[in-house]
Amino acid sequence: MLVRRGMRPRLTPRDLPFPPGLDEAMLDRVSGRLRHYAFRLFLRGAILCGGPFRPADATRYLTAVQARGLAEELLALGLAVRADGGRIELAWPAKSFGGVLEWWVGRELRRRLACDVATGVRSGSRGVGGDLDVVAAPEGKLVYVELKSSPPKHVDRTQVASFLRRVRALRPSVTVFAVDTALRLSDRLLPMLVAEVAWRDPPRRLSRDNWELAPHLYAVNARQDLVENVCVAIADGLLSLSPPAP
Repeated sequence: MLVRRGMRPRLTPRDLPFPPGLDEAMLDRVSGRLRHYAFRLFLRGAILCGGPFRPADATRYLTAVQARGLAEELLALGLAVRADGGRIELAWPAKSFGGVLEWWVGRELRRRLACDVATGVRSGSRGVGGDLDVVAAPEGKLVYVELKSSPPKHVDRTQVASFLRRVRALRPSVTVFAVDTALRLSDRLLPMLVAEVAWRDPPRRLSRDNWELAPHLYAVNARQDLVENVCVAIADGLLSLSPPAP
């Protein structure tokens, strides 16, 4: 579908905190834990530590007791090993949490929506810039999901403008801007997106903090379930593309 749009796509190297060739049962266990927001917060912090760390130092958003429990989960999954001084470290360090988030969302879209998915895709087209985090093909329609693992305050107008350039070059049937945060989008990020999109109508709330910014263009966060929110947006977009009911 990307080649048909005149692009020369290629996959970027995997950047994951587990080895290639991990068996499906273990991948299911890792994916199952990533459905929990606290686990994602902790793993993101562990990756950012860049070496041995004490569980409480991985994130300030969890209590020390929660952090110790999640550290034990990483050890049980084989994703971390014990280090000196009561510290642990990732067994397979990753450069950032972005690759994990892309892998997990892509895997969940395959599981929940039974669609073809590719993650971490370079478009190979001049002027597009950046990677296509997740592209999916349900019902012959191209879906593009942009993922942000940083809190909304770390997403600026430059990043939003780059995202919209990719959308205009790709021309997907449905686009979702998904931020892995429990914080509200409506405080800062939603007004920024609305200003950059410059659509004539105000954004439409789908549910919770999930919004349609313009036809077939959505913004969602992780409140309750990030992937469920992405699926809600995709469903709304596909329905809007369907022929009218008799």
